[in-house]
Amino acid sequence: MLLILLALAVVFLAYSNGANDNFKGVATLFGSGTTDYRRALWWATATTLAGSCAAALLSVGLMKAFSGKGLVPDVLTHQSTFLLAVAMGAALTVMLATLTGWPISTTHALTGALVGAGLTAAGSVNLSKLGQGFFLPLAVSPLMSLAITMVVYPLLRFFRLQLGVERQMCLCLDGGAMEPVQVRPDGTAVLPSTGLTLSVGQLQHCTQRYYGRVIGIDAQWILDRLHFLSAGAVSFARGLNDTPKIVALLIAAAALHISLTTALLIVGLAMAIGGWLNARRVALTMSQRITKMNHGQAFTANLVTALLVLFASRWGLPVSTTHVSCGSLFGLGVATRQGQWKTIRSILLSWVLTLPVAAILAALVYRFA
Repeated sequence: MLLILLALAVVFLAYSNGANDNFKGVATLFGSGTTDYRRALWWATATTLAGSCAAALLSVGLMKAFSGKGLVPDVLTHQSTFLLAVAMGAALTVMLATLTGWPISTTHALTGALVGAGLTAAGSVNLSKLGQGFFLPLAVSPLMSLAITMVVYPLLRFFRLQLGVERQMCLCLDGGAMEPVQVRPDGTAVLPSTGLTLSVGQLQHCTQRYYGRVIGIDAQWILDRLHFLSAGAVSFARGLNDTPKIVALLIAAAALHISLTTALLIVGLAMAIGGWLNARRVALTMSQRITKMNHGQAFTANLVTALLVLFASRWGLPVSTTHVSCGSLFGLGVATRQGQWKTIRSILLSWVLTLPVAAILAALVYRFA
């Protein structure tokens, strides 16, 4: 019975992870108006699942890191009660954040749950391992993505201008057509095709696009496809990075006699279903409440996130995709001076609370299991 509960807890953790994390890779697609919510969600689901499948070959290091070895006594890492407490502590924390619309880190929740269950079961944890192997990457990754985004965005903007690609405002008309808008120095907007002047109320429906050609191809066409590729890369990297952390809990319980391939498939499907059914609240926070973004800015944030998370996955570093993607959006908000600081402060507070909440919940589960 305990092993069945453990398996269900791990599936619940994977579901919660998908609900909170799946849309983060494509949030900029939706936030910049490149595509609608449903199409972005389809793309996130497919590419995350692909990353989950690839994790069997590329992310063995993360499975070792999140088995708890070195952090708590080895005897605990194969104890079903301990693993159940870790899975439930992390899952409940992530689902609570999902229901309130805050993007938190499953990596952070798992770390907190390992500490809480470890302290309850053994009375201590390896603080050196905790700091070097877990806290350092978790703390450094958002700062890195913030700083890199602040540097990369002006560079990409400089290259765009050198290529002669200009920004253009467009108004979405009924039927899905796009009409260019000319903004005059006095702030009024005119439709060049008709000479009609637009009111302020109508301007809220305008979107910013790029006008120009690169090697003979429309710049906006190229950017949209690169944006989809970068968003897919982030989602793929998230599946690659997060799936092994969750699978580690199943593999550690040797009595389950479950193969790695089966475990990856179960976790990957649970993550996909969770993202499909429960992603909307976190999606709105990531897409619309951190910072305003146009197509180029959104692409920059995605590109930085994808490169950092893929690098971490390759070298077994337990960084948080949430921290990296949010960090890049924070950096974008700083660079464009459009950051919504009330939302950003709330997200940072949720990150601070993640570890102690997960630790307390895991300790309670272990105590009463």
